[in-house]
Amino acid sequence: MRKLDTLLMSAGAIRSNKLRSMLTLVGIVLGVASIIAVMTAISVIQKTMEKEMTVLGSQVFQVQKWPPGGFNSQDEQREAMTWPPVTLENAQAIRDHATTVEFVGTELWDYGFVTEYKGEKTNANTTLCGGSPEYPENNTHFVEFGRNISQMDMVAHARVAVIGHAIAEQLFPFTDPVGKNIRIDGKKYEVIGVFIAKDSAFGGPYDQMALIPSGTYTDIYGLIDPQGFPRSVNVTVRAKTPELLSDAIEEVSQIVRRDRGLKRGEKDNFYWFTSNSMIKQFNQTTLGVKIGAFVLGTISLIVAGIGIMNIMLVSVTERTKEIGIRKSLGARRSNIRNQFLLEAIILCNIGGIIGVLVGIGLGNVLSIVTSFEVSIPVGWAVFGLAFCTMVGISFGLLPAVKAAKLNPIEALHYE
Repeated sequence: MRKLDTLLMSAGAIRSNKLRSMLTLVGIVLGVASIIAVMTAISVIQKTMEKEMTVLGSQVFQVQKWPPGGFNSQDEQREAMTWPPVTLENAQAIRDHATTVEFVGTELWDYGFVTEYKGEKTNANTTLCGGSPEYPENNTHFVEFGRNISQMDMVAHARVAVIGHAIAEQLFPFTDPVGKNIRIDGKKYEVIGVFIAKDSAFGGPYDQMALIPSGTYTDIYGLIDPQGFPRSVNVTVRAKTPELLSDAIEEVSQIVRRDRGLKRGEKDNFYWFTSNSMIKQFNQTTLGVKIGAFVLGTISLIVAGIGIMNIMLVSVTERTKEIGIRKSLGARRSNIRNQFLLEAIILCNIGGIIGVLVGIGLGNVLSIVTSFEVSIPVGWAVFGLAFCTMVGISFGLLPAVKAAKLNPIEALHYE
């Protein structure tokens, strides 16, 4: 018997028992869809996060008191609370002594301010950054109109600001904002530039921010925050080349340790991170979710496989006479076995395809209701279908062998 004939007969048997086939598919669809939906959702978030985390670029890392992804434990948080803040002096020590570094920027951040111009006000969502001229290069957030803050602005503690694109659009819809005077938190600044539009799926501050010189920031808000804690500076460091990034991290770490009086063997009392380290941390965080989804999906597929095996055994019993007729007409054991095995594999893969499509659809719901990017995890989809094939072979083999071993004479007399 030709392989095509076996395939056609298997497909015909599935079509002739539509209700049974549909019930068999339910478990497979649920199992595959649960795995693919979770993996797709994580892939959607990860793809967007990786895009946004590359804000630092391949040559830039950041030194700060607090970890970028939050604390792993309360003990870790309590320990960090006892650390001294990262200071402007620490940043200057890097500028003075690092040989592998091109730019060293400083940033002091605060949130929730109102920006106004001639009676028009934003919501209390302006993020204020007391920074340095290195901010655009180190954060890949460049000035579109006007100019960036300069070293002269820094020295003079000038009341100037580079504003985000959304602020400019709201307050100056028909006018060039450069040269105009605005108020942020009631303080007057001259607008010297506007940043390019830079959307953030996670609500980042880019389009709703204002950059002012760090000296101006500390003149107004001081080095102590409203809760009474010393303000800690975020120091962004750009290595001379991507290849020197690791060397720059090591050199800067040693400079900061020395400047903060740490002795050999003492633990760092600051954090550093790169875009890649943040992505790696996210992957580690989601690993448990991926494993959980895989385990639950696998259990569901195994249960579905057992259901397929039972249904196929019932099918063998119901089709005993048919098997006897085929054997009497010359069908071999291998032909009977292959037909029943192929039926199980086809059923599993039909369920797998439906499950993959449902899972990708469910996983991308997040991208429909947000600005996250759509993602299709091709690798997991292929894996899901391959796993379905394995389930079909594993749980379809017993019924197939049982059908192949039937005695043709007894099968013909079966009622």
